[in-house]
Amino acid sequence: MIRDRGNIKWTAMMLSEHVAELQKWQNEDNYEERPQLDDFDLQAIQYEIEVAKKRECAVHVKLWDKGKSVFYMGVIREVNVEAMWITVDSPFGRDRMPVSDIISVQIAE
Repeated sequence: MIRDRGNIKWTAMMLSEHVAELQKWQNEDNYEERPQLDDFDLQAIQYEIEVAKKRECAVHVKLWDKGKSVFYMGVIREVNVEAMWITVDSPFGRDRMPVSDIISVQIAE
């Protein structure tokens, strides 16, 4: 009867350099290109932000952050035009988001 230890025998052979390269390779596979927004998309985002701010209703905000899409949900509390960021209150706290990273905004009904 052969007693094979499976993955246990291979973990001892993994060097930290191998693990780092495997993680880097996996991050490259999951990388998303930044979507190119045209003027129509930017106007739609601006309109949704303005309406959501006036109504004080919940919104879904999609940001592009370092090669991946990040989703937030909350209520827009502040829009700072000079500094180009918005503040969203979510159940987990208050988040400040740069306007340049916003991909889409949708009002949650």
